[in-house]
Amino acid sequence: MQTVMLEFATADLAAMGVIPPRFFDRYEEVELLETLRLERGWRLQLLRLRRRGGLRSAAELERESRRIRRLYGLTDFELVERRPRTRDYILLVRQKNPASLQALIDLAGGEISPTAPFRVGERTTVATFRAEERALGKVLSRLRRMELPFRVLRTSSRPTLADPASADLTGRQRETLARAWTLGYYALPRRITLTRLSRLTGQSPPALGKMLRRAERLLVARYLAAEPIAAPPGTGTEE
Repeated sequence: MQTVMLEFATADLAAMGVIPPRFFDRYEEVELLETLRLERGWRLQLLRLRRRGGLRSAAELERESRRIRRLYGLTDFELVERRPRTRDYILLVRQKNPASLQALIDLAGGEISPTAPFRVGERTTVATFRAEERALGKVLSRLRRMELPFRVLRTSSRPTLADPASADLTGRQRETLARAWTLGYYALPRRITLTRLSRLTGQSPPALGKMLRRAERLLVARYLAAEPIAAPPGTGTEE
C-alpha cells in the first residue's frame, strides 16, 4: 500500500461540489481524523470541525440536526465531543459521496481511501489517499485529465508488519489504539469513556478493554526490554 499527499485550492474543490456552498461562513476548517468505512455511495468518517465563534450545545445541535443534515448533505451525524477552548467539534459523520469522489473510488476499484492528514482550509486543502500503487496512478491521471490543479506534497509506502515499531501488534490492535488516542482515551483527563469508544469500534466494552490491555501490554513489554529500569537507590535486586 502507498499513500500520496496532495494540495488543492479549496475554491476548485468547492466548484466541484466536494465542499458545501458557504461552508466557510460558519467554519474555519475541517480535518479528517479517520475514515471508518468507505462504501459505494457513502462514507463514515470521524471529523474535527472548527467553528467560527462559540460552539453550540449538544442540545442545540440535536434540535437543528435535520437542518444541518440537509445543509451539508449528511445522512447522519453524531457529536462525539465538544472542545470549547479550541472551538472544535469531534463528529462521527455518515455522508453521501459527491459524484467527483465516487468517480475516483470507482476508477480505483474501491481500493482507495481518504486518510489523515486530510485538512480542508478556506484557501488550501491537503488531501491524503491510501491505495495500491496502480490504483493511485489511475487516480492521479484522472485528476490531471480533469484539469484540476494540484501539487504532490509527499508519497510514501505504508509500514509493513515487519516494521519493528509494530511487529507484535495486529492490524486491528494498531487501528483501535490509534482511534483511542485520537479521541482522547489516553488524555489526562480522559476525554472519552470506554463505553463511548466501544460504540465507535463496533465492539463491546469488555472486548474492547481486553484488546487495549493486550496491546498496551505488548508495548510496555517492548519498552522495558529496550530500556531496562534500574532499581531505586538503596534497594537490593534479590527477592
